[in-house]
Amino acid sequence: MLGVKRATVYAYASRGWLGAATKGPGAQALYPRAAVERLKLRARARSGHTAVAAGALRWGEPVLDTAISAITPQGPEYRGTNALELASRGLSFEACAEWLWASSNHSPWPPASKLPSWVRLPPSGPGATLSRLLTMVSTVAMGDSDRFGASPQAELNRARALIRLMAQRAGPFADRALAQRGGIGATLGMSLRGSDLSDAELSVMNMALVLSADHELNASTFSARIATSAGCDLYAAVCAALATLSGPRHGGACDRVEAMLGELETPAHALEALRARNARGEPLPGFEAMVYPGGDPRGPVLVAAATKVARLRSRMAIIEATMKAAAKVAGEAPSLDFGLIAVARALGFGPGSGGAMFAVGRMAGWVAHVQEQRLTAATIRPRARYAAKARE
Repeated sequence: MLGVKRATVYAYASRGWLGAATKGPGAQALYPRAAVERLKLRARARSGHTAVAAGALRWGEPVLDTAISAITPQGPEYRGTNALELASRGLSFEACAEWLWASSNHSPWPPASKLPSWVRLPPSGPGATLSRLLTMVSTVAMGDSDRFGASPQAELNRARALIRLMAQRAGPFADRALAQRGGIGATLGMSLRGSDLSDAELSVMNMALVLSADHELNASTFSARIATSAGCDLYAAVCAALATLSGPRHGGACDRVEAMLGELETPAHALEALRARNARGEPLPGFEAMVYPGGDPRGPVLVAAATKVARLRSRMAIIEATMKAAAKVAGEAPSLDFGLIAVARALGFGPGSGGAMFAVGRMAGWVAHVQEQRLTAATIRPRARYAAKARE
């Protein structure tokens, strides 16, 4: 695939460019196909401007500058500080958001508020949570006639209120969450479970939100920046991001993890089930970390934190068994998506909660990128190369 000598492959492997190796027959080393394809795209990108552009749109070279976040082997960095370090300090989600926004705001965030009685939202649950949030954001926009051409400070005030509203409406207990006067983590916890989180549980919730806050130029963030570059208001940019996030290859990955776990009859069945998936050529949801050859460091941290506060130990047995089976079958560590599902199970949340935490947390990054994109005053408009065979 790479068109190089075996010695060059060894050199790539030693630098971690081919991902984590697993043992094959005899002394063979097996590498993730996605890592090999990504390396091939990077090689093509060096052959000219057209190839650079094509490779950049498919896990290739960087396409724009940002001061917000960077992806490193140790996990994402938020404005130069490792996100896992921020999470381990017990940083609140609100403080993390203000950090990403480069804001000096020290005042409390606005409390939750009621939606107009005429607003009808879809039910929450697997596959519906993001649709619910998307409907809510677009509906709220209709009632905000001052959303166009807002100043940066007004935009951030609007973002704070919108994040609170999303946290309140993400789960099935929105009415109870309306009375919650704590932070965003507390509001989201009440919305998802209908009861207050303990201090230890709230700490894990904040960790999940902080580690979800931003991840450089992922698909939903790029969508938000494209919408912003076209002059869209904040709500429209967030709607573009939410619509993209709903895809099964992005935020919908949490639902795929839940579906896979639902197929496992018992923890003892995990190894057999994952081997069967591998034999059929099916992916292992929650163990796909293309930008982390050595594994996504956010996943194991969230699983460990969730295990410590699990309300029912039995809820975590299938999580632990699946992790061990994935390590044995594919040599892969859990990703952020798997970690979020572990948190949801530990805290007693219902189906669809992993995606809800992802969306509320990622709002901080979307807003930061919207603000940064506005400063460029440039429209993101890539060109296509006409190819007759593309129509076939």
